[in-house]
Amino acid sequence: MTKTRLEAFSDGVLAIIITIMVLEIKVPHGTDWNELIKLLPVFFSYVISFLLVGIYWGNHHHLLHTLKHVNSPIILSNLNLLFWLSLVPFATGWMGENHFAPNTIIVYSILLICCGLSYAILQNIIIKSGLAQSEFTDALKKQNMKVLISFAADLIAIPMAYVNPVISGVLLALQSLIWLIPDKNIEKTLPNK
Repeated sequence: MTKTRLEAFSDGVLAIIITIMVLEIKVPHGTDWNELIKLLPVFFSYVISFLLVGIYWGNHHHLLHTLKHVNSPIILSNLNLLFWLSLVPFATGWMGENHFAPNTIIVYSILLICCGLSYAILQNIIIKSGLAQSEFTDALKKQNMKVLISFAADLIAIPMAYVNPVISGVLLALQSLIWLIPDKNIEKTLPNK
């Protein structure tokens, strides 16, 4: 199977995920500024999740870009990643609607950990398959520090949810922000297509 179908399907699922998330932001019935202020927790949770899904989309694109074709383990591990990412709108909506209450932050953080683990599984399957360029797989391995920081931020956000939900919110935002800076090692290895 060529990678084109897998890329198209994944792009479609991720686009739907973002669409569902934005539809969760309900238009206020009033015209006062206070009505918009009430939406700030919902909007902030949307921004965090939009960044998260966008970053996964970009990294997923880079991951698949070096492949010529895919095999069954890659397809199944990709479905696993899309499953966990498809739960992001639910966790985003619940966290925003409940103003970052501790239990909602915990569920969101656990979901981010599951997304990260499923992405790592997909990445490792691609590396072990030998279907990607060796330079690219070497560059992927250089991202271990970012992976550890993200995992630690998600993990620390769980107990911090009971101490101070604002700190948890900041940790969740920071773990996405560190991935916004493009990795020059990855970009150098991508074939020009």
